[in-house]
Amino acid sequence: MHEIVTLQLGQRANYLATHFWNLQESYFTYNEGEESPVNHDVHFRPGYGADGSETYTPRTVIYDLKGGFGTLRKYNALYELTDDAVAGQGLWDGQEVVQKQTPIPQSDYQKSLDQGTTAPRLTSETVRYWSDYNRVFYHPRSIVQLNDYELNSQIMPFEDWNVGEELFNDLDKEHDLLDRDLRPFAEECDQMRAIQLFTTSDDAWGGFTARFIDRIRDEYGKKSVWVWAMEDGNKVQRHRQLKKDTNKAKSLCSISPQSTLYVPVIDIPHKLPRSLQVDRHSEWQTTALLSSALETVTLPSRLRPYHDFEASLAGDDGRHTIFELQSSIEPEDQSSDDNQNDLPKAKTEFDIDFTYDGEKGKSHHIFNQVQVLRGDVPESGSGEPVDGDDLGRQRKLRLYNSEAMLQSYRTPLRLPILDSFPHGMYSTSRSADGVSVLAALTASTRTADRIKTIEGTAARMLSVDEREMMMNGLGEIRECYEIGWSSGSDDEDD
Repeated sequence: MHEIVTLQLGQRANYLATHFWNLQESYFTYNEGEESPVNHDVHFRPGYGADGSETYTPRTVIYDLKGGFGTLRKYNALYELTDDAVAGQGLWDGQEVVQKQTPIPQSDYQKSLDQGTTAPRLTSETVRYWSDYNRVFYHPRSIVQLNDYELNSQIMPFEDWNVGEELFNDLDKEHDLLDRDLRPFAEECDQMRAIQLFTTSDDAWGGFTARFIDRIRDEYGKKSVWVWAMEDGNKVQRHRQLKKDTNKAKSLCSISPQSTLYVPVIDIPHKLPRSLQVDRHSEWQTTALLSSALETVTLPSRLRPYHDFEASLAGDDGRHTIFELQSSIEPEDQSSDDNQNDLPKAKTEFDIDFTYDGEKGKSHHIFNQVQVLRGDVPESGSGEPVDGDDLGRQRKLRLYNSEAMLQSYRTPLRLPILDSFPHGMYSTSRSADGVSVLAALTASTRTADRIKTIEGTAARMLSVDEREMMMNGLGEIRECYEIGWSSGSDDEDD
């Protein structure tokens, strides 16, 4: 069945993942004989609720700090907490004094979902937590609160990479997190093909993720690992920025070599089209924009019929695993750009660059690119690659001509604009019916340039022992993204 199990690590990652799950829920069809173009079994698991009714919940594990879940309960309407599960008085016969925190009031949006009434329009002020706009029921096993740290604590901030690493090691020693949290979902799969992680790379969650992936690789060495590594795009004080840059360097060095797909994503890029209306201070809004690109570019992994999305990412040699995420909203028709007798070309200009923030200047070489265009596509092309009928022959031609490997997918399934999505973000008259989006994952020499910059920061901030190990690790990664590795040059012919 080619299932994907997801891990969500931290508050910012959960904002993004909530948009992702809301979109997946919107693809469900309920009319008899109507089939969704999306295969829901990839990301959702069947089960039974407390009353014996069938349920369908995401294959995900959600980690967050104390206070990070908002009004989301571990046990929901599908899995109500029974009296037997409530701890009894035990051997103590004296009077009990129970102290409870003041409960967080439920948002009007969540009340409307529970009551089945028309949902009020969400705003940046009414969204306090990611659970305020969540539309999905989760299995109780999906909710994992880490009580060692509190969200937004000034006394014990969860910001340093090493703190996250230490927290994982302590918890794993006590509970074996992989066995307790991930394995139950993995063992439910007929043929798990990937583990997808939403995380942040510039704070303590980067260290937590790095050690978690160590355990995943030990146990599931042949499975694909997709990492969406979020970076804070807002300006902060210089000393905090240096700490964030050092955290990013450690994440890149530790996580990317063990990943099948590692995508640094800036939340939110400084350069955006004027047609977009985004509140940069609202995580709900910035992650909504990011989700439009992320959910689009991974769409082929769950469309019917299934296509080998991992082969598209591997390119011609499988050495490039760090990708850039880019997108364009309501793109122009791409079919007229290419001569019918020529191979389609990798695209270099996009409205939004989520990885390198629209950096321009010297030209760069593209090794591999995966494009996904949704909306305004003939129904016959749903989910199908559009760059030729003989993929093997085209790969050889591209390699011979020193051109980028390219795989393109098109589907008429537009990006739906849900009531949980920011209103008026896209200034297009067709947004009520959904939005056309072109998204791409690109491996290029820009990664080598970025790693050089990261090396300079890390060299100033790390101790001597740490610096040497980091420089060696980053240097090995950088070499893979410099011209010559996959250029098809003459010196590779012998």
